[in-house]
Amino acid sequence: KVGWYNAVLQPAFHLPYPDDTLAFVVLSTPSMFDKALKPFVSKERLKIIRDPVDQCVSHHLSRVKEKFPDQRVDIMFDYEMLPSRKPKFLAQTAAHVAGAAYYYQRKDVKLDPWGKKKIFGVCIHPKYGGWFAIRALLLFPAIQVPFLEQPPPVDCVSSEEKRIELLEQFNFHWQDGRYRDIIEVKERYSEEQKTYFATPPAERFRLLGLSQEAQ
Repeated sequence: KVGWYNAVLQPAFHLPYPDDTLAFVVLSTPSMFDKALKPFVSKERLKIIRDPVDQCVSHHLSRVKEKFPDQRVDIMFDYEMLPSRKPKFLAQTAAHVAGAAYYYQRKDVKLDPWGKKKIFGVCIHPKYGGWFAIRALLLFPAIQVPFLEQPPPVDCVSSEEKRIELLEQFNFHWQDGRYRDIIEVKERYSEEQKTYFATPPAERFRLLGLSQEAQ
């Protein structure tokens, strides 16, 4: 419910819907690369592709929207900004309140070792660890769900030591991706997918077999 999200944030970040409004947080799992992105790119090969992942997600969510012709469906993407330069929604907070993934933050560590350093939080999924992404929010403004019960996210990094290790790795060594394996995972990105996301955006087209013209 939108109210779960608004309840944990300052008014400046609130979503402008009644508290009981139904919302879905959309995640992409490791298999998205092979099952959605590559087929999308090969199908759209002759069209202009600026950001393959964002356009792929947008394509699939517009198809979801078509399934509800009688409903208003609002879609917010994780990369969208308001004119104030604030994100349209805080993806990790949304995932946490929806019970999709646990958002580990500095406040989850009792004996904080970082002093004045800025420490960013990170979401961990009980099945995929850090090998997933939060892509969008689907809102159904006409559907009110006062009866919906809030599921708590799975606290899969429960020890103090592991939480410190997670935040250390994410904040200071994020390039090596070790934080993603802070727990035993069921599935992770393929080597091809790791290479794709580790490559500067301008050079990713070549990896997908896209020519300069497609860019």
